[in-house]
Amino acid sequence: MKRVVLVAALVGALASPALAHRGHAGLTVVEIDPASGAVSVVHRFSAHDVEPALVSIAPEAQPSLDDPRAVADLETHLRQRFRLDIDGAAIPVIHAATDLAGDNVRVAFAGETTDRDIAAVTIDLDFFPGVHDDQEQQVNVRINGVTRTVVFRPGSQAQTVTFGG
Repeated sequence: MKRVVLVAALVGALASPALAHRGHAGLTVVEIDPASGAVSVVHRFSAHDVEPALVSIAPEAQPSLDDPRAVADLETHLRQRFRLDIDGAAIPVIHAATDLAGDNVRVAFAGETTDRDIAAVTIDLDFFPGVHDDQEQQVNVRINGVTRTVVFRPGSQAQTVTFGG
C-alpha cells in the first residue's frame, strides 16, 4: 500500500511542471499620459513561448533569443503587428528597449499623442500567428491611474476601451 502511495506521489510531482504551463500568454501594458502626450507600450512574454515563433518570424536567424538578428526580427514583428488608435488617430510607436533576463522577454515601444481628452483607445494585435493556437495576450490600457483590460486570442478583432474623456 505504501508503495502505491509513493508511486502516485512521484507521478503527481513529475506531472506538476507539465501542468503548470499549459497555455501560451503574454502581457502588454499601454500607458498614456494625456498631460505630456507620452505613450508607452511594453510587451512581456516568456522566452520559451517566443523562441518557437522565431522559426517563422526570423527565418534567416537562429531560433534563439541569443541571436541578435532573431531579437531584431522579434522587435519588428511586435511593432508591425500591434496597432494603437487614440480617439480614431493611429499612434505609431518606435522601439525603445529590449530586456532579456532568464525566461523573461520585455520589449518596449514609445509614441506620442496630441489628444489631451482621451475617450477611446483601440488596440489590435496578432502576435505569432499560426505558432500557438492557445496564445492569449492580455492588454492593460492605463490613463491617469485608470486601467482597462482586454484579452486577445488567435483570430480576435480589434478591441476598444473607453475612458471618461
